Amino acid sequence: MQFLTASASASASSSSAPPLPRSAHLLRVSRPPLFPHLRRRRAPHLPSLSLSLAPKPPLLLASRRSLLFAPRAHGDHHHNHNHGHGHGHHGHGHGHDGAEVHGSGGGAAVMRMARAIGWADVADALREHLQVCCISLGLLLMAAVCPHVAPLSSVGRLPAALIAVAFPLVGVSAALDALVDIADGKINIHVLMALAAFASIFMGNSLEGGLLLAMFNLAHIAEEYFTSKSMYDVRELKENHPEFALLLDTSGDESVHFSNLSYTKVPVHDLKVDSHILVRAGEAVPVDGEVYQGSSTITIEHLTGETKPVERTVGDAIPGGARNLEGMMIVKVTKSWEDSTLNRIVQLTEEGQLNKPKLQRWLDEFGEHYSKVVVALSLAVALLGPFLFKWPFFGNSVCRGSIYRGLGLMVAASPCALAVAPLAYATAISSLASKGILLKGGHVLDALSACQSIAFDKTGTLTTGKLMCKAIEPIHGHLDASHGVNDPSCCTPNCESEALAVAAAMEKGTTHPIGRAVLNHSVGRDLPVVAVESFESLPGRGVVATLSGIKARNSENELAKASIGSVEYISSLYRTNGESEQIKQAVKCSAFGPEFVQAALSVDKKVTLFHFEDEPRPGVCEVIYTLREKAKLRIMMLTGDHESSAARVAKAVCIDEVHFSLKPEDKLNKVKAVSREGGGGLIMVGDGINDAPALAAATVGIVLAQRASATAVAVADILLLQDNLCVVPFCIAKARQTTSLVKQSVALALTCIVFAALPSVLGFLPLWLTVLLHEGGTLLVCLNSIRALNPPTWSWGDDVRQLIDGLKNYISAKLNRSSKFSANTVPL
Repeated sequence: MQFLTASASASASSSSAPPLPRSAHLLRVSRPPLFPHLRRRRAPHLPSLSLSLAPKPPLLLASRRSLLFAPRAHGDHHHNHNHGHGHGHHGHGHGHDGAEVHGSGGGAAVMRMARAIGWADVADALREHLQVCCISLGLLLMAAVCPHVAPLSSVGRLPAALIAVAFPLVGVSAALDALVDIADGKINIHVLMALAAFASIFMGNSLEGGLLLAMFNLAHIAEEYFTSKSMYDVRELKENHPEFALLLDTSGDESVHFSNLSYTKVPVHDLKVDSHILVRAGEAVPVDGEVYQGSSTITIEHLTGETKPVERTVGDAIPGGARNLEGMMIVKVTKSWEDSTLNRIVQLTEEGQLNKPKLQRWLDEFGEHYSKVVVALSLAVALLGPFLFKWPFFGNSVCRGSIYRGLGLMVAASPCALAVAPLAYATAISSLASKGILLKGGHVLDALSACQSIAFDKTGTLTTGKLMCKAIEPIHGHLDASHGVNDPSCCTPNCESEALAVAAAMEKGTTHPIGRAVLNHSVGRDLPVVAVESFESLPGRGVVATLSGIKARNSENELAKASIGSVEYISSLYRTNGESEQIKQAVKCSAFGPEFVQAALSVDKKVTLFHFEDEPRPGVCEVIYTLREKAKLRIMMLTGDHESSAARVAKAVCIDEVHFSLKPEDKLNKVKAVSREGGGGLIMVGDGINDAPALAAATVGIVLAQRASATAVAVADILLLQDNLCVVPFCIAKARQTTSLVKQSVALALTCIVFAALPSVLGFLPLWLTVLLHEGGTLLVCLNSIRALNPPTWSWGDDVRQLIDGLKNYISAKLNRSSKFSANTVPL
């Protein structure tokens, strides 16, 4: 996949980073939390997102050191606290699991003290452990029901004993985490919950304080589970990818064949370009390459979402990470590990999840300030309540105290649910990545959902890009060209062969569809030898070269000059208006008509016209129909081809608005103009060849990554790994679904905060029920966010129909299962 060559331009910072020191292998490296001001902590029973560098060579991390997040001192507590101890359960938050704590802040001093007395070790063992939380909650519930159960009510001290055992199971780690945050001057949800819980003890409500912490921990374990379910699991790609490759031993120029195999097992990151490796049945291809010997069937579903296995034979490209289903192949390495498909998929997916949308960045900043406001309001309720509303401080049998109400407000108004509202962004990015659609951040989803117009490049985007040369026609400057007679003194051996030889020499190594078509047409033909002495590419116009092997008409000692490109460009090279018009007129009067894609070649004042045929991609009409009728987008086509060729393709794909004969700067200006006048922005879809400026100027640039240049990949916002436009409507629908879910989640979070906070302040809710409402609202927001994993729809009606169909299928499956069970039951 050619888009992977973009690494040099897209991640220059990564390549310039110094190598990891040996001490780095003692660290545990993990991505930062999605919502850092919450700093939720990972339970030990759940799989950790961190990647240990000790037992394995740093395959993925070595190529992207810009994403290595080294632990910071406790003076800045906004971090993961992963200091190398390796407990594996502090994915984000207060897992102070380092053997040594560095820093001079208050939090660092608290941690050193906690390490010295063993408090930190006990906290690490108990922190948000599922079994420990369940045991603690069970003991607390037993303590709650003891006074109401006759056999247990007679044991007077049993509830107190149960609470004394249960509270430390959840309180030891909560106290340490809150103390570290307070020492660092941080106020967050963990501090609020710990303050409420321990204040309950001093108020004589230790049972409610214990229930608060136990339910809070269980709710956060559940949140972690839902969050991990929503993430595209790049860990599976990492773990299933081979760490070693079978490097074939070659001596000198000896060819590699199955008959003389001798190989060495080497780490995949040591593979060099042009080396040969052996891939056996059932193994994964370690790096990108092309089949050198053998053939097989491979699957790339886990890379691009393409479910159908594909055949690969000699000469075919094969991406790194592809699974070999059958047969044995010798693969020639074409890209190193750092540039391979799998590594880039992981890199772009993780970077996309790290690039937060505007709403999420605002919520991250808002969370810290909001928590401080909640503490201030809670103190105001606790201290001013008795004076303003005649509430007692500590409460009695008739009225709850103001301190109790203040604690309820502190718990209910905590920003947990509001902070996890943007989880739908990361969920959508993961869902799209699993289908081979890579986004460069959640902000792209916002921009994509707001766009009202979409523009398509023609060649290679709306069409297959696999041009076929149908005819070569001398039109100007050739001797007797008008009569169809070749003069030997004009071209060698004839005008068509010489023109094809010159064009093939100039287009060698090109990625442009016309250049590839010329090269394909020249294969197997007896053509004169032409060498290129100098070469210059003019994007959007053509190619200029100086040739050897072709004699100039005026002097045998002078090298011939040649240019190939659009008809407009070639005609502009002839200074006299009369000659330029003659060329344009000859093109219009061509015997092959105006329907083909055309390119002109000028060699020593002789102009030859190449005619190419290109076909629309399968399924493009359905894509355009969906975008017009369901997405309600304004659709246009931008192309550098002449009017007749553009009109033919536009008619075939049902596009009404066509802009033709556009140079790259013309496309750029058109994209800017439409973005300004349309409102909401413009989506530009291209194949990454000659349209990088337009992709960069568009509100959202979508590129077909398999053939795109490194520049196009660097400037585009969305990369389509499948060479298929059918995923474009899906991508737009997913963006609209995601923004809708985020708005719903924010509204749901605010509603939960209001409905939990007001009754708590008014004294209607006990503290444990306030916690239940608060954490229940957070879980509802998480559940709503992971709906982004569902297939997107275009309207509420589609959502309802999808829900009804799902219920019908579920009921039908249950009925079928019960009927089969009844049929298999043998009567006695």
